[in-house]
Amino acid sequence: MYMRGMPVLIVDDEEQILLSYRAMLLTAGIPNVITLSDSRKVLPLLRGQDISLIVLDLNMPHLSGSVLLKKIRSEMPHIPVIIVTAINELENAVECMKQGASDYLVKPVEKNRFVSSLKNTMELSMLRGEVSSLTEHVMSLRQHLLTDRLENEEAFTEILTNSRKMRAIFHYVESIGKSANPVFIRGETGTGKELMAKAVHRVSGLKGNFVAVNVAGLDDTMFSDTLFGHRKGAYTSADRDREGLIVRASGGTLLLDEIGDLSELSQIKLLRLLEEGIYYALGSDVQQSSSARIIASTNHDLKRNIEDGTFRKDLYYRLCSIHIEIPPLRERREDIPLLLDHFLEETSRSLKKSKPTPPPELITLLSNYPFPGNVRELKAIVFDAVAKHRSGVLSLESFRRFISERGEQAEPALSLPEGDGSAQLNFSGRFPSLKETEDYLIAEAMKRANGNQGIAASLLGLTRQALNKRLSRAKKNS
Repeated sequence: MYMRGMPVLIVDDEEQILLSYRAMLLTAGIPNVITLSDSRKVLPLLRGQDISLIVLDLNMPHLSGSVLLKKIRSEMPHIPVIIVTAINELENAVECMKQGASDYLVKPVEKNRFVSSLKNTMELSMLRGEVSSLTEHVMSLRQHLLTDRLENEEAFTEILTNSRKMRAIFHYVESIGKSANPVFIRGETGTGKELMAKAVHRVSGLKGNFVAVNVAGLDDTMFSDTLFGHRKGAYTSADRDREGLIVRASGGTLLLDEIGDLSELSQIKLLRLLEEGIYYALGSDVQQSSSARIIASTNHDLKRNIEDGTFRKDLYYRLCSIHIEIPPLRERREDIPLLLDHFLEETSRSLKKSKPTPPPELITLLSNYPFPGNVRELKAIVFDAVAKHRSGVLSLESFRRFISERGEQAEPALSLPEGDGSAQLNFSGRFPSLKETEDYLIAEAMKRANGNQGIAASLLGLTRQALNKRLSRAKKNS
């Protein structure tokens, strides 16, 4: 498993052997290789260059492999080292293993053994790194949750919230922000997945750009061209080379939105990018490496897509090592007053109007609407109301009408049984009468509406007059 484009360093005093090793790795899909024949240059190189793995000859002039190994293990213990040795040096090789070498190879090295050792060592190193990183994340997250203190509060300023669920997500983002692993963000339409991806980018400290692309509807050719670019002549209208978004996001973050709609061929290319850090531009057979961090987002249930055979299981598990689930607005209704005030201010400014005063019962009305379009839908509702507003207190009727029209598209709170199926309500003890059920629903609607008969009537699907008659009748019979 090639580690996100970081090069492999091979150190041997024989130039011919270095050329042979480089050829072996190139044909095995590992193109990024640095070779050194002078062992004195190794430590200066490591202090200024990220390396995924070192292959170290044991018997060299100036500094031997065993001496270099001790220095590397002391200064850069995270870099795995494979020792290459002659048969009469096996005792020294065993000693090197005790000092922390990951493997040893006996000269002359057979290609399959060489490549297999490197790939297995890098994969094991990556897994150890992920476990260590996860442990650090858990400890950091625990500390943050105990204090509710964010180290990067400014990274989340675009996400307006008073929700404890959202604050917990912010803490999690801080704990994983600096990891190189891909991030998977799931949430319904309009919950703010791109804003959360931007927050992850800010927390990461990456110096490169944040680049977002919606991959829904892109066939494999368009996906490859958009992300990886093309070479002149790749297709009829390709009259010059063009870099893809992956280059624009180099050293930064690339957000792939609507990842659940990606074609199977494109999924394979994305998996290679995630696992090996490599890709091909259209019309080119030269591998290129990427340093961009990948964030993927969707409103789909990818586990269901896997069952349907439309999404690869290996890609899903590669993506979701860091998984962020954004709750819908109906699960964080405490955010509605804050968002309402913000959108009233924002819309009034864009329409060059004075900010209107909302009626006191508006929050109650909005809090009882399920918001299938989430925050984006709330913004649309506010814009519609402010655009129609003329003077005085903001009209509640505009919101009622909007909710009435859109509410019919929302999923029902109860699922009606099909055929001989059982109803989705569970009753214990005596089965309630129709009158008792009606009284309960009216009482619950009045409770949710904070005693406002107009809002309660809309929840029940009644006119205000009809509800008033039922309430009056119930009062007389009590």
